[in-house]
Amino acid sequence: MAGFSYSNNEHLVRANIWSTQVKEVLLEELIGMRYVDFLTDFPDGDTINIPSIGQMETLDFAEGQAIRYTGMDTGNFTFTVNKYKSSATFITEKMKQDSFYMNRLVSSFVPKMSRAIAKAMEVDMLATGNIGQTASSLNTINGGNHRFVGSGVVGGLAAISPKDFALAKFALAKANVPMTNLIAIVDPSVGYQLETLTNLVNVSNNIHWEGVIATGLSTGTRFVKNVYGFDVYESQNLPQGITETINGQTVTTNGVANCFFSAAPDVLPIIGSVRQAPKVDSEYNKDLQREEYVTTARYDFKLFRPENFVTVLTDATAVA
Repeated sequence: MAGFSYSNNEHLVRANIWSTQVKEVLLEELIGMRYVDFLTDFPDGDTINIPSIGQMETLDFAEGQAIRYTGMDTGNFTFTVNKYKSSATFITEKMKQDSFYMNRLVSSFVPKMSRAIAKAMEVDMLATGNIGQTASSLNTINGGNHRFVGSGVVGGLAAISPKDFALAKFALAKANVPMTNLIAIVDPSVGYQLETLTNLVNVSNNIHWEGVIATGLSTGTRFVKNVYGFDVYESQNLPQGITETINGQTVTTNGVANCFFSAAPDVLPIIGSVRQAPKVDSEYNKDLQREEYVTTARYDFKLFRPENFVTVLTDATAVA
């Protein structure tokens, strides 16, 4: 009796089956733009000047003496838009005709190009404070250090400790920064260090850390609890690969610049301008027989209030 079995009908079985689904790469959440003071009075040109004025001084006065008149210190902050970014791709006519995934592929071009531009802006924004400070220096303002290496040690590498949060808060306070909306943006290795510190688990430093064993410290990119008043966010996009020695303390090769500041709206440390929001252009290239897609943007960022920015350097591999 004749029948069907795999051994004599192998040609009727598809050796490879392709799914209708397409696997997408997991993407990190972008958080930096919410902490930028974007300029609104920048109608034309690529450079804007922002004047600054200092404080008045008080002098002793005695009856019968002439009052002394003094002026105020003034300055000028110059901001220039230098960054011009593009993201572009194409699909050939043959690929459009033959690919089973053509519609899915083409529909992803614009969102993915916009995401690429947004990621570039995030990386540039988070690098702004680090670039604006002097490397290998404590960047001292009013007696508070605004750049230093983390005081913790993991396997001989520089790591974060609760003391560093206190030092960052002290530096901001000495610079008269409002102690409101305090934000720390840290590398995931720092988040790990905070979640595994013994003194945090035992709640020996701050009574508000009760319950961290049950809930953990982080949900998504935001910590459920704050450390010495700082709400702590994790980011994959902080400046990496830093080698630096400050006041005898060193990070080598894998240094990352964690940042601390107040996000109070009137004292945001970084200003920015988007001269051209991400703009999409597309056209058909008849010579190369392909559809081309281009997204461009023009923007920049600069450290505006160095007194409201603290960098703590740690080693991104200090995880144990």
